[in-house]
Amino acid sequence: MNPFNPFSYLTFNPVDLFDPWGLWRPRPIAYGPVDSRLAPPCSELHAEGFAQGWSEAEFESLLASSACLCEGAFDGDRGPLAGFLLSRRALDEAEILTIAVAPRHRRRGIGRNLLRRQMRRLAESGVKRLFLEVAEDNIAALALYRSLGFREEGRRKGYYRREVGPAATALVLASDLE
Repeated sequence: MNPFNPFSYLTFNPVDLFDPWGLWRPRPIAYGPVDSRLAPPCSELHAEGFAQGWSEAEFESLLASSACLCEGAFDGDRGPLAGFLLSRRALDEAEILTIAVAPRHRRRGIGRNLLRRQMRRLAESGVKRLFLEVAEDNIAALALYRSLGFREEGRRKGYYRREVGPAATALVLASDLE
């Protein structure tokens, strides 16, 4: 018996009394490849997370390219797109072009899982070094990238335009995938 949990002797979760059909519990996330047919939801999701969202045509072009890899997180087995990560490969290097997670799915580890899966997939295909850019004031993203071994390689002043205020500096981060 767990002295910190007065319900530890129960074989069921007391929360189930209030949600017996699991209607309010999040569905499991399924991961898989994303192709150009999913350009519309990618564009919508990207617009939710970035001041300058990319168009459907831009996503169609990138997703159709053989140099690009896109991994998606889906709400349930066949559910809507909950997040995605798009990268582009050039010889033995690659760049994360963008990563987006739907606001209602944030803080669940989806971004971390997408990044880990993509890093593994790129390493298996012979990529030695992975780059990305992130706004210097994006504390959550910086913490994620640094926890996965990315380190600062440079800066790009005024790289990210903002709806209000001055443009933000981008940090160029890199990680060795060997």
